[in-house]
Amino acid sequence: MDISVYRPGELTAADRAAWTAMQSKAHLNGAPELANPFLSPEFTLAVGRCRRGVRIAVVREGGEPAAFFPFQRSATGVGRAVGLGVSDCQGLVHGPDFDWDARELLEACGLAVWDFDHLVQGQDPFEAWAAGTYPSPVMDIDQGYAAYLAQLRTRSPKFTRTTLAKERKLGREAGPVRYVHDERDPRALRTLMAWKSAQYRRTGRSDRFAHAWISRLMAQLFHTRGDSFGGLLSVLYAGDVPVAAHFGLRSERILACWFPAYDPAYAKYSPGLILHLKMAEAAAADGIAYLDLGRGQKEYKDSLKTRELTVSDGWVTRRHPVALGHRAHRAPVRALRNTVLRRPELFEPADRLLKRIGKIRSS
Repeated sequence: MDISVYRPGELTAADRAAWTAMQSKAHLNGAPELANPFLSPEFTLAVGRCRRGVRIAVVREGGEPAAFFPFQRSATGVGRAVGLGVSDCQGLVHGPDFDWDARELLEACGLAVWDFDHLVQGQDPFEAWAAGTYPSPVMDIDQGYAAYLAQLRTRSPKFTRTTLAKERKLGREAGPVRYVHDERDPRALRTLMAWKSAQYRRTGRSDRFAHAWISRLMAQLFHTRGDSFGGLLSVLYAGDVPVAAHFGLRSERILACWFPAYDPAYAKYSPGLILHLKMAEAAAADGIAYLDLGRGQKEYKDSLKTRELTVSDGWVTRRHPVALGHRAHRAPVRALRNTVLRRPELFEPADRLLKRIGKIRSS
C-alpha cells in the first residue's frame, strides 16, 4: 500500500474533495454507513483544531486516493479513533473493492495500537480485532415520513398514538408547539448543553461538557454548514419556550443523532419523543435516508427504530511493547464494562446505583 500521513492542515483540497466524493457514492457501492458524518473530513478537521495528535493516512492506488484513515496518535504510538469518547462512527473510508492489511496500515501510521469503540460494520480487517459488537438503532425515512409513521403505527400503535396525543396536550397546556429544524441562535445551543450537563449529573454519568475541548468542538460544528456536512441544532418550542433540543451532524444521506435533551419540567409530555418525530419529518423532506440513533440500549430508541446497524469496539495491535502495555491496561476495564452492558441483570442495578449517586451529587 502507498500510504502518506498528514496533519489536518496539510490535507490538500483535492484530497478532501476525493474523501467527500467517496462518502457521496458510498450507498451506490454497497456501503451506505461510510457516509456517516462522523467519518467526514470536516469532523476530523474540527477535532484536529481541538485536540493534538490528529492525523490522516491517505492510501493511494495508481497515484489516486483509494482510502482515508483518520486517527489520533500519542507520542508513544498509541492510536485512538478520532474523537474517541464522543464519535459515534469510526473506521476507514474507502472506495469499492478496497482491501487492506490492518497491521501494515498501523505500521505506516507509526502506531503500535489503534483503539476504537464505534467501528462501522463492513471493515473486515479491523473487525477481526473486535472485542464486542453492539446494536446501533436507526430510523429509516428514505421512503418518506408518511411511510415511516405508517410503519411505526403498525409496529407500535399504542406508542405512536400516545406520543401524538402528548404533542396535542403540550400545545393545549403550554402553548402552540413549534419546531425549528435548523436553529441558528447560539443561546439555544447553550440551553441544550446546560440540560445535557444536568442530565449527566442527575444520572451519575460523567459530564462531557466539563471537558473544554468537547464544548469547543460543539461550538465549531454548530457553525459548520455545507452541502455534504453540517452541524444541526433542532429545537422544539411550546409557545416561545424551548422544551427539547438536539444537536447532531448530518451528511448528504444520514443524520447522526448525538446530543438530545429536554427540560425536565415538561417530562410528562415526552418532548424528546415528539422532537425525534419532528426531526424525522424534516429530515425526510431534506432527502435524508435515515437517522442513526447511536449505540446504546434505550427505551426511546427501541420505540423509534426500524432496524439496527452494528458497531464494534476493540483494538488493533502490532507486536510492540507499547501495544502489550496498552492492552494490559485497557482490557480488564473494557471487559468489565462490556459484561455489564450485555447483561440486563447487571446493567439495571448498576444504572440504578449511578442514578442514586447522581441524585446525591445534584443535591
